[in-house]
Amino acid sequence: MNLKFKKPSKETQMTMSKVASGEDNQDYHSLAEDKLASITNHTNAKLVNSGNSAIMAAMNSIDGAIIIPDQGAWNGFKQIAKFLNKDLITVKTNKGLIDLDNLYESIISSSENNLVDLDDENNKSALFLTSFAAYTAEQDMKAICDFAHKNNILVVEDASGAIGDYENRLANGDYSDVIIGSTGSPKIVNVEDGGFITTNDETLFEKSNLLLKTMKASNITSCGIYNELDYAEENLKRTIDACSYLKEEIEKETNFSVFHADKRGINVIMETDDPKSLSYKLRQEFVLDSHGMITKCPNYNRLKEKAVAIEIKNLDLSCLTYDNLDEMIFVLNKFD
Repeated sequence: MNLKFKKPSKETQMTMSKVASGEDNQDYHSLAEDKLASITNHTNAKLVNSGNSAIMAAMNSIDGAIIIPDQGAWNGFKQIAKFLNKDLITVKTNKGLIDLDNLYESIISSSENNLVDLDDENNKSALFLTSFAAYTAEQDMKAICDFAHKNNILVVEDASGAIGDYENRLANGDYSDVIIGSTGSPKIVNVEDGGFITTNDETLFEKSNLLLKTMKASNITSCGIYNELDYAEENLKRTIDACSYLKEEIEKETNFSVFHADKRGINVIMETDDPKSLSYKLRQEFVLDSHGMITKCPNYNRLKEKAVAIEIKNLDLSCLTYDNLDEMIFVLNKFD
């Protein structure tokens, strides 16, 4: 297998190089922000220097408690909530997927403990979640947002892995109140640096104005994001298609069970009795430049299960050939 770590497109690398050298002096901040707002169906967008900066700016603007999934999300949610001294509520999920019954129970219980206000428009709590649970299973964002809004809860969607969704179900500002994301490697919009936050509510930006100024992305990063957004839809679609193929073939051709096999995702997570051994063996087989594409579970950012994740999202699009995918199946057959 010839596997390569995902990099920005050659066109993006060239344009970023021109800005870095001073050959291109155009200010790309507003250009990139306008394009990003258009893609997410939001009216306002800001570029920042990392995904965690976007989380911090969004979380800082929330007056109420922070609600997060019990797995399949991002450790930064917990860490930044604690740093900002926010009340933190953890919701039980279906292996990362938001369950509306469990969400309702958590909201009601938290309201009885005065952690969540179900009525005060000026004291809304917010649910922070990722578009894909554990990168492997699409969240039902429309249903989640409809439910949350009926209960005076905002929704902040981390769309690092879903920006440019061709189905328009994820990273869609018609549903989520705030959309955040990282544009570092190896994300869908991949410029090896930066992040973003979009919303229709300008007051959220006003509350975090100082943070947004302090964490502002460089013009080089903004140029990269502006250009790389043009490739987001293709990057996402080809990655999802590769994962869907792998999920189906692994279930059919090996003895491994795949978590959320019927869901769109950008990685593949397989159940195993010995994650340590399997992850070690796969790292020897799936050699990816100086980077990795195997994640051992249990892991909050993936699943709290005995499992191994194959991070197809880390691969350059040129590697997502049927020959490579079939060879992965062949390798997995040696270890099942």
